[in-house]
Amino acid sequence: MKNTLSALLNAYGPTGREDRISAVIEQMVTPYVDEVCRDAMGNLICVRRGEGKRVMLAAHMDQIGFMVTDIDENGFLRVAAVGGINAYNSIHRRVVFENGVTGVIARETRDVKIEAVAMDRMFIDIGAEDRQAAESMVSIGDVAVYVPDVAFLQNDMVTAPALDNRAGCAVLVETLKAIHTRNNQICAVFTVQEEVGLRGAKAAAFDLEPDFGIALDVTLCGDTPKGPRISVKAGKGPCVKIMDSSVVCAPVVVEKMEQAAEKAGVPWQREVLTAGGTDAGAMQLTRGGVPSGVLSIPCRYVHSACETASLRDMQNGVKLMAALLNATI
Repeated sequence: MKNTLSALLNAYGPTGREDRISAVIEQMVTPYVDEVCRDAMGNLICVRRGEGKRVMLAAHMDQIGFMVTDIDENGFLRVAAVGGINAYNSIHRRVVFENGVTGVIARETRDVKIEAVAMDRMFIDIGAEDRQAAESMVSIGDVAVYVPDVAFLQNDMVTAPALDNRAGCAVLVETLKAIHTRNNQICAVFTVQEEVGLRGAKAAAFDLEPDFGIALDVTLCGDTPKGPRISVKAGKGPCVKIMDSSVVCAPVVVEKMEQAAEKAGVPWQREVLTAGGTDAGAMQLTRGGVPSGVLSIPCRYVHSACETASLRDMQNGVKLMAALLNATI
């Protein structure tokens, strides 16, 4: 898990620019599936043929980023958020573009209170002397992401940008390795553009017509001092989602996931999230409807440059998913 996660966290892949992370994942999963292809949206679809129900597993590859909207005469880059970026959390963070150009996110300081800073008051400093120099390195529409600073903390905790949702991708990759039966038809989809409206999952689910859908993603933690009001703790097991703002999970899927957790003998938690959403919201609403659920990995400081989660939760997520999929759904 640690090696898989590290490779995924270090790959560039903001929303709409997922080619690099997609290539990394394809290399990892090809030995464990029967077919790999990409659809028109760029979703990486990995099929493992089986006899039972068709189960779509969705983990989004994309990460939040900063798109260049303008370059001023002094070479500073104005940016717009791609996905749910908190401007305050981004101040003085290092970022990197696909071509390797690095910079620092900074803010206007004159007449702007720090607690009121917004993205239209932010800019990226790449060290350019003027607009011409900047334009030789970066173009309008290029996207920067937080520099992939991966660190392993105490107690099997890991911190890095893009744990949302490379954690879910890592669980899905390792799950494909752990499936040893063909009781189900598995369509593992590493989706694009989740951060801007679940777009990739919507297209993939419409085409695949699954019998069941399960998203693999991160969720908030309520275990930090005066943190979010949610009954989820990092290191206490993966979560079986009951509801978020995009989906009310199908009771039949929730029950099957909870039974699988008990069978696998892993700790697990129930999750009710009052905001946010996952690819399950798109899968549930495709065609005539698809019974859907979510396996969530508890994650502190979501949508920051220091997202923090437990490797044990991810490993136990793999065991839960393998127990679920090795049985007949």
